[in-house]
Amino acid sequence: MSTEEQPDRTPEGAPRSLAEALRARDDRSLSALLRTRPDLITPVPTDLTQLATRAGTRASVVRALERLDHFALQTAQALAVAPDPAPYDALLGLMAGDTRDETVAAALPRALGTLREQALVWGPDDRLRLVRTARELLAPSPQHPSPTGLGPTVAEATAGMSPGRVQEILTTAGLPSTHDSVSAVASLTALFTDRTRMTALLSAAPAESLDVLSRLVWGPPHGQVTAHPAPHLRWLLDRGLLLPTAPGTVVLPREVALRLREGRAHRETEPLAPPVEAAATHRPQAVDAAAAGQAYTALTTVEELLKDWDEGGPAVLRAGGLSVRDLKRTATALDVPEPIAAFWVELAYAAGLLASDGEADERYAATPAYDEWLELPTAERWIRLATAWLTATRTAGLVGGRDAKDRTLSALGPGLDRSAAPEVRYRVLALLAGLPEGTSATADSVLARLRWERPLRSPQTDPHSTPSTPGSGGTPRDDLRSRLAQWTLSEAEMLGVTGRGALSSHGRALLGLPRATTAGTADTAVLPEEPGDKLPAHHQHTPPTAPLEPLGPAEQATAAVHAARLLTPLLPEPLDHVLLQADLTAVAPGPLQRPLADTLDVLADVESKGGATVYRFTPASVRRALDAGRSASDLHAFLTAHSRTPVPQPLAYLIDDVARKHGHLRVGAASAYVRCDDDTILGEILADKRSAPLRLRRLAPTVLAAQTDPATLLDGLRSLGYAPAAESAEGDVLITRAHAHRTPPRTAPEPVPEGPPPPDDTLLTAALRAIRAGDRASTAPRKATAPAPGGSLPRTSSAETLATMQAAVLTGEALWIGYVNAEGSASQRVIAPVRVEGGFVTAYDHTADEVRTYPLHRVTGVAELADGTP
Repeated sequence: MSTEEQPDRTPEGAPRSLAEALRARDDRSLSALLRTRPDLITPVPTDLTQLATRAGTRASVVRALERLDHFALQTAQALAVAPDPAPYDALLGLMAGDTRDETVAAALPRALGTLREQALVWGPDDRLRLVRTARELLAPSPQHPSPTGLGPTVAEATAGMSPGRVQEILTTAGLPSTHDSVSAVASLTALFTDRTRMTALLSAAPAESLDVLSRLVWGPPHGQVTAHPAPHLRWLLDRGLLLPTAPGTVVLPREVALRLREGRAHRETEPLAPPVEAAATHRPQAVDAAAAGQAYTALTTVEELLKDWDEGGPAVLRAGGLSVRDLKRTATALDVPEPIAAFWVELAYAAGLLASDGEADERYAATPAYDEWLELPTAERWIRLATAWLTATRTAGLVGGRDAKDRTLSALGPGLDRSAAPEVRYRVLALLAGLPEGTSATADSVLARLRWERPLRSPQTDPHSTPSTPGSGGTPRDDLRSRLAQWTLSEAEMLGVTGRGALSSHGRALLGLPRATTAGTADTAVLPEEPGDKLPAHHQHTPPTAPLEPLGPAEQATAAVHAARLLTPLLPEPLDHVLLQADLTAVAPGPLQRPLADTLDVLADVESKGGATVYRFTPASVRRALDAGRSASDLHAFLTAHSRTPVPQPLAYLIDDVARKHGHLRVGAASAYVRCDDDTILGEILADKRSAPLRLRRLAPTVLAAQTDPATLLDGLRSLGYAPAAESAEGDVLITRAHAHRTPPRTAPEPVPEGPPPPDDTLLTAALRAIRAGDRASTAPRKATAPAPGGSLPRTSSAETLATMQAAVLTGEALWIGYVNAEGSASQRVIAPVRVEGGFVTAYDHTADEVRTYPLHRVTGVAELADGTP
């Protein structure tokens, strides 16, 4: 009975198993099931019986339960403690209580419809059945208490009790004795479920006894007693209101607890999703401007990071990732805290702009894609980063934490993938999109909404989540989804998807949402009705809120173009000028055009950043420009062309002074030598005590030899205040430009999927077609002359198979065959043979809906179909 078959008598016309319930669905309903539970078609099942079996496996049921919202999960938990099967009125009583809460009653059809659609519940309204595996997972047990706080039934609690003791409880409770334990338990259960008689019984209870019941009623239902209980406990034990389960342990029976709870399975039922509350409202234009400013800052930060690693970044740890020291250095270079630096590093990696070079001394460096990215328009560069962030499963917020083996998680290292991250990011942004434009949300309300939508998700997906509190329904206090949501809110702001906490217009466009939205858009997503089992009118429901799904490649490309078009006019225009000042500084009042910025980075040092960037000119920075091949006249012309103010005299003097000394001394390889036409300068160097470490000696009036390499000699002479230039073996001055180190071509890291991806329409159509055809083949009636016991493949001898095939060719009849393919997979098919020759049969395969050829030696057997079977 693996497909939920039930041994009790089922009314005529009602499904007897989950397979029969699925068989009664139409293609649209089955498509909805397979779309919400894609693991059921990985691989495609051969028929509906196999589909039902797979839908009842533990792994699949756990995955389906994790995707239920809070109220749907509460409904499933109520069914797990209800009689099996349960009528709809009994379920309504458990959810809405004796007072029949109208809000709960109105929301219950939607929750039950969700459970039916996902094949967790089947059967008509008067015989609702929770899939057996789901019941085992959610029903109360000593090892796994139910979130409802209910204990075992009277029948379960008295299963090991002696018949005499059961009869004593009946007598004390004022019930007539019976001839057997079964009827005695039934009599006691009837007492506890009868409102009038229970009221009378409890009215006679001592106050201390009622106090004990009140402490156990909402769970946990177990308590401890001594070998000689107090009188008020003895009063409860004698009447079966408390039943012993082990020496010194008692339990409150489920029927008693439900009567004390006024029929409710849950202390607090949450039929409606908590609303997302507004924190502040801003003008949409102000939100877009703030978001665009953050977007530009994000681009400059990533550029600064990769420029800092241009000649080869930090070394890769043996276990992978950045060391703590290198992350601190990067944070200092970017002038941000370490967690923020980890985010930018991971973002560049996710966008494919950064990778390890794969050398023996492995280091991180920019990829060739980085150079291509730099040539893109500003808005398109931002789109590349934002899209990578939306879909990445790597989670920078985990950096610095510990993994399951208590190892530190490092930036760019292993163990940072969390498959739930993309879904949470999309969902958080969808909730922001549901507010009026320009409105930000409170973080607490967003977290509360996410917990309601996926109450079971985080404990299974994050082994480090904080344990849940008793009676909380299994929701941890600090779960992974909550942390992902908090990181999403902060990262979206840093990246410029949001501005001032509200979703920007280009952020909406990036998600594929229209510009104009009204409050509640994300909260009231209405999907088409999906027919499941034959639902009555009061079960026609609107499915629960659907998370915003990532766009497909074509839709994402269209959304990216739209987002770039909205963002472009909001970004600042790069400037082609700076303001030179007399204190040897230059002020860039905004972002600079790339050629100007690159040259200025060589000629000057960045002193401060912000709305305006301040550059400072120093002898070392000017010498750096001269070493890069610029002449003094080039530098004067460059500053004159790009300054809105006259070139200050001190700056002109600085350039001329450094240029006059630059190259006067020449350093080459001897080990190393110093050459100068003015022998007095060489005499000054030899007389300077600070030159002793260079171990210089005069070879000729104009040449000094050193026992150090040229690079060390250059640095040593520069520290003495000279401006030497390196020369080649031919005597030419060497131009020293920074060498940009690049990795070999690398692809961006692939997101780690949480499970099988949702099937597209093509796959769904093909899968449904195969399942339906396989089901027709497996359920087609056969003639009694060729039985297949237990539903196994037909078995006939080779001669019988050949003779039956040849006869079917003449008569045009369809046959049922068993077939084993080259991989050893067995299947059953309905075929209409057309030709039999050369050890092969060519036939129209009704299962595949096409003409195929099969080797006869792979046919296990053949059987004729019953008359009238199509």
